[in-house]
Amino acid sequence: MSWEWQTERRAGRARLDFTQNAINKTLITPYSTRAAAGAPVSVPIAWDELDDPELRSDRWNVGDVFELLKSTSDPLAGLIGLQQDLPAPT
Repeated sequence: MSWEWQTERRAGRARLDFTQNAINKTLITPYSTRAAAGAPVSVPIAWDELDDPELRSDRWNVGDVFELLKSTSDPLAGLIGLQQDLPAPT
């Protein structure tokens, strides 16, 4: 882990952006329910879906997200159970 913004100064380490853990930040993990009316769910999408005129932050909710997963492939499915080798902290 590193606090550095520039990748060349991180020496292959991942940046931990602790500034996202603050009031009014909207960072959320995939498939998490957002704290908003209707219980919208954060859903990862493909680049080509960004052009969809019906795309909204509350498009999917806890009532229909499972139907979405049945009808499309999960773009994160290949990451489940993937072994990672992280460098030792320095």
